[in-house]
Amino acid sequence: MNLESIDTEKWLDLATTYGLKLIGAILIWIIGGWIIKKLLKGAKVVMAKGNYEESLQKFLLNLLGWSLKIVLIIVVLGTIGVETTSFAAVIAAAGLAIGLALQGSLGNFAGGVLIMIFKPFKIGDLIEAQGEIGVVKEIEIFTTKLTGLSNREIIIPNGSLSNGNIINYTVEGTRRVDLVIGVSYDADIKQTKDVLMDVLTSHPKVLKDPAPSINVLELADSSVNFAVRPWSTADDYWDVYFGITENVKEALDKAGIEIPYPHQVEIHKEA
Repeated sequence: MNLESIDTEKWLDLATTYGLKLIGAILIWIIGGWIIKKLLKGAKVVMAKGNYEESLQKFLLNLLGWSLKIVLIIVVLGTIGVETTSFAAVIAAAGLAIGLALQGSLGNFAGGVLIMIFKPFKIGDLIEAQGEIGVVKEIEIFTTKLTGLSNREIIIPNGSLSNGNIINYTVEGTRRVDLVIGVSYDADIKQTKDVLMDVLTSHPKVLKDPAPSINVLELADSSVNFAVRPWSTADDYWDVYFGITENVKEALDKAGIEIPYPHQVEIHKEA
């Protein structure tokens, strides 16, 4: 028996078997890498057409890329002959453990994805949510940053933001300014409405369309209250609000129409 010929045949068989597997694995890696690039490129085009936020695009593309690469690695290892069942189980268990540990963060992540896809607001919008009012400064994956009316930075988790009520004051382009003006019962209603309307129509930032309105709101204990409703652009809201409030006071004083205020009467009894 020739031992050298047996060893040579054995090595040839091993080289042929594993060499073909190795060549197959290399080909799968090259072709798989090319397919992944094409898929990522296509996904990027789809996201760009859908006007996805840039931060969301980067995150989703990275997540998709790493997921596809992990699948490709498992396929390559299986082609070589490595047992991948336990490997996949370890990855699944690790994913479950990470998911449980980051449950709150994943909720915020899901909320951020929903906000970026459905776009209930955008950067620059004035919104009210979670008891806060502010201009949207930045939309991130986990949180949304607002600039409050007093120039405070407000950070709201996207999970609670996406699951709660959101009031967007900017999306319609115009806002109604709601004011309540009270005058004395002695005042003439028609004269009061004329004076108030003159104030509204003379303000340069009050819109003509929709037209402002003035109506008797209620007959209160010590005053007749008028609902004063001018309209303005979203950016001019506070200028109109403060300007109209000041001008109404001056106009009513000039017209001799009293704005009632609480009076206190003291009664002294002699012993």
